[in-house]
Amino acid sequence: MITLIISKEKMKWRANMSKYFYFVRHGETVWNVENKICGATDIELTEKGHQQAIETGEKILAEEIKADEILTSPLIRASETARHISEITGIPMKIEQRLIEQNFGRYESTPRDGKEFHEAKKHMASRFSTGESMMQLAQRIYNLLDDIKNDDKIYILVAHNGIARIVESYFREMDNEAFSSFGIKNCEIRRYDF
Repeated sequence: MITLIISKEKMKWRANMSKYFYFVRHGETVWNVENKICGATDIELTEKGHQQAIETGEKILAEEIKADEILTSPLIRASETARHISEITGIPMKIEQRLIEQNFGRYESTPRDGKEFHEAKKHMASRFSTGESMMQLAQRIYNLLDDIKNDDKIYILVAHNGIARIVESYFREMDNEAFSSFGIKNCEIRRYDF
């Protein structure tokens, strides 16, 4: 009976607190250094990327960021970042398939700052010949965010810059130029409040 009362109190506390989550971009990869689009290509972290992930875990501890679970993209650059954070913080991690980076089709491994790619990101229905459109990506990420919003857990999402762009668009209005230009740094931590 006591456990039931505590559980009800915890549920009340959770219901009264604001709903939020944290987003962390993965650590540095070789293709980041070479200014190439990683997309759905599975690229490993550099030594610096591993160190960034370790420092991110330490920062989460130092800033007393609380979370129930880490959800991570299955791609190695994100899952290794999440593993480091999990090992340091003790927050359990789980693979979330919807967090996989967008498949940029013919733009995979091309220059990230290429003018053609920058313009192509503004065409929301384009699949880049063999990839995934921004609309398809937004559907899966918006669905995930809706699920998180309705869940009672606090999450840290570890994913990619393309995912960060979609997450940002969920929370604020962006024109095509702002959307195409948006990005965050490797291992940057952002909090989003619903």
